[in-house]
Amino acid sequence: MIRRSVLGTPLTTIKSNFPVLRNPANIHKAVPLTPEQFHYAFTNVLTEQESRAVYDRYHVPAPGRIVFQGGLANFAPHSPTAVDFRNNDRGPLLFIAGGADHIIPPSLNRSNAHHYRHSTAITAYREFPGRCHFTLGQAGWEQVADYALAWAVSPETSQLPQPADATQA
Repeated sequence: MIRRSVLGTPLTTIKSNFPVLRNPANIHKAVPLTPEQFHYAFTNVLTEQESRAVYDRYHVPAPGRIVFQGGLANFAPHSPTAVDFRNNDRGPLLFIAGGADHIIPPSLNRSNAHHYRHSTAITAYREFPGRCHFTLGQAGWEQVADYALAWAVSPETSQLPQPADATQA
């Protein structure tokens, strides 16, 4: 099964991408976010002050083309976002979800992982509650990185150490 886009897009994802999508001319531009838009989309579990520090250090305008390609993929017959979910020859795939992520919320991550259920290739999902899209920049990022490393070393092992604040679907 080849799918080009997500059929049920969560409202937080739409709101996070709206600064780009609101103007069709943005498809050919790099679009900056305001500090407030950045806070909502990327660092929503951080304080305003922490978020502003992250914004000042890491924010760069994003290419509008990527957002439009994803958002309009179901209407584009040769979309570059097309994925063959039944591909048995791909490498292992781990979906890491931040429980408070606004851009790719857990429901969307779970849905993406679920689409791979007919592939014989290894696919796993792990959710870390309370983490936003900036998950590896948040305090406690080492727990997420340690889990990902343990999984990468042995993806076929279903008895990996369960992080204290994580859930599995």
